[in-house]
Parts: sequence; C-alpha cells; structure tokens
Amino acid sequence: MHRMTAAPHGSTGALRTYGDGLAVVVVTYSPGDSLPTFLDSLSVGTDRPVHVVLADNGSVDGAPEAAAAAGRADLLRIGENLGYGAAANRAVAGLDESIGWVLVSNPDIVLGPKSLDTLLEAAARWPRAGSLGPLIHTDDEVYPSARLQPSLGRGVGHALFGAVWPGNPWTRSYRQEGVVEERTAGWLSGSCVLLRREAWDSVDGFDPRYFMYFEDVDLGDRLGRAGWLNVYVPEATVVHTGGHATTRDAPTSARMLREHHRSAYRFLADRYRGRRWAPLRAGLRTALAARVRWATRKD
Repeated sequence: MHRMTAAPHGSTGALRTYGDGLAVVVVTYSPGDSLPTFLDSLSVGTDRPVHVVLADNGSVDGAPEAAAAAGRADLLRIGENLGYGAAANRAVAGLDESIGWVLVSNPDIVLGPKSLDTLLEAAARWPRAGSLGPLIHTDDEVYPSARLQPSLGRGVGHALFGAVWPGNPWTRSYRQEGVVEERTAGWLSGSCVLLRREAWDSVDGFDPRYFMYFEDVDLGDRLGRAGWLNVYVPEATVVHTGGHATTRDAPTSARMLREHHRSAYRFLADRYRGRRWAPLRAGLRTALAARVRWATRKD
C-alpha cells in the first residue's frame, strides 16, 4: 500500500509518494559486538518486517561483513570514513519507494520492547512529524536527547560553559532535562531517530559538512524551518550502551572535543552570515578555540 503526504506548509516542492515500509540504517565503524546485539533487539522493537542497511565507514573488525554474510543486513561499503551524516545519506538514497520510514541509528543501541512500533504509532498522532525520537537511557540515566535549538545565547553559553559549569542557565535551558513527556523539540539525538522519508527528502537529509557532532542539531533545525515537527516520544525507550566505535584515550578525546567545537561554530556561523555578523563570528571562533585549548591542556 502506498500513501501520499503533502509537502510541508510553505514548501513549493512536489508531492512525494512512498510506501509504509520500514528500513533501519546503521552507520558502522568497527562496531564489534554491539552490532549483533543491536540486530537482535530489532525483533523486540517491532513485529514489522524491517530492511536493514549497514552504511559502513571503513570497518576493520569484520563485524559488518559477518552480519551481511549471515543474511541479517545489507552491507553498503562507503570505502572511507565520510562521517555519520554522509554515510546515512548514501544508505537512504539507495532505498526503494516502498520504504516510507527510516530509523537511523548507531550500532551501540539496544531497542526496548515495541519501541519502533511506539514511534510509528506516535507518527499517526503527529501527521506533521518529520522526525520522532525515543527516550534514551545511558548508564541508568536518561540522556537529554530532545533539546531546544541552540540559539545565539543558549548555543554560545552551552558551548563555552557546559563542560566547566554544568548547571549554568544556558545549558539547563538548552538540554531540557527533566521534561519527560511527549512533546515537540528543536532537535532529536541522531543516535536513534525515526524519520519520515518525505520530510527527509524535503531537506536533503543530513548536511555532509558535519563529520562528527551537530549533524542532528542541523537536521532538526532545517526540518523545523521546512514546516515539519521533531517529536519526542519517551514511551518508546532504547539503551545507548556507549562509545564502541572509538577508544576514549587522551588523543581521541581531544580530537572529539575539537570536532565538537568546530561543528558548533559551523552551525552558528551558518545562521549568522554576512558582514553584519562578522565580528560575532570572529569572537565565537576565538572563544571556542580558547575553550578547546583549555580543555585539552593536559593532553
């Protein structure tokens, strides 16, 4: 059965037609034992048939190949590490028109009972939902995965002070911790997010300029600007088991911090363009660079 969804309010794009099929795109980079655990959890998360694609950014541990050889997923070899968003884009582009829903996920996610079905049920309640995100547990804590957009004040305050002053007012506002109810959000964590394919197409997916971090913030912002909603559905639960793709030694942590600040600058600079905002961009770049140097001084 096929369904047709109107283009978002204010959009001049043509109507796009997709089926009700469900695909799961997993971006892998030497995922190890987390990948088979994730694949096992799919049968817990939904009773529906699922087309699984592994968008592999150059794994060397053989885990994606083993899953494909066992018939558990299709393997899309990217051939190099393009980053999370670019790999997901390639995988979604290869799906046929029977697929109208795509879960993009890290491999170190374990889906909770009926979590995918619960997200799809919420989509029926929110016909303007372009993305839907579950409640994410990490180490027995609830991760703040449904946040406001980082406006100039919130974004700069959180980027500069979040690590050294966790209770600052900008971070508290931005993270929306403790607001555990079904609601709209500025953006949803890209570690596990269900996407309406019409909405995905309307904004051309992830921006591939973001190699690491902020690709999900940017996507949520562009979906909102295109007239779609980002909907947090805490009744659907998953567990994020941690960073299997990278070791957290000092050089890796320093690189990740630099990438985070580089992406934060790109996000804000894209939204404050032109000569008028040049002093702001220069100050922001300087402040973020100083923040990285301070945070990595021991390394």
